[in-house]
Amino acid sequence: MGSLEKNIVILISGNGSNMVAIANTAQKEQWHEKLQARVACVISNKPGAEGLASAARMGIPTQVLDHKQFETRDAFDAALQRAIDSYQPALVVLAGFMRILTPAFVSHYAGRLVNIHPSLLPAFAGLNTHQRAIDAGCKVAGATVHLVTADLDHGPILAQAVVPVLPGDSAAALATRVLSQEHRIYPQAIKALLAPAAPLN
Repeated sequence: MGSLEKNIVILISGNGSNMVAIANTAQKEQWHEKLQARVACVISNKPGAEGLASAARMGIPTQVLDHKQFETRDAFDAALQRAIDSYQPALVVLAGFMRILTPAFVSHYAGRLVNIHPSLLPAFAGLNTHQRAIDAGCKVAGATVHLVTADLDHGPILAQAVVPVLPGDSAAALATRVLSQEHRIYPQAIKALLAPAAPLN
């Protein structure tokens, strides 16, 4: 591995559909050749996470750190940090990683820790975003890629996609449409972080 290689470590808890979208885009757009970047590892806090099998099929190394094996949040985050740092990551990407991270962990990766949230932040931080948007009578919903800070779902915004809320929408239907936009904007935002000086053409 060359010293200029930009390693991306992706954290998942479930099926990792955003992870797959990022890895597919990286392969299709030849990030390794053009950006010297690669998805170096996918780490899950859940041993049975479907995304681990998806990553393995794509030839991406995987690791499991079961949070239930740790007595405290701090102990888990410290072990997770050690696992991530073995890859000297340029970026740590949260893709459906269902853990609240400790301030020490967040500050260790300041400027390198990225998340996607299924709302147009700062609206509807936290959980149940789609139902809350419908209940509030919103005409639009969407997704936000942002840098992670100690303040949950409030870091600097990198990209957003707007999705209309349709009459009679269910939270599940809206979530499906928002997710398709997540799969589009998350790889784009990561690519922009990896190549901030890249020409537009």
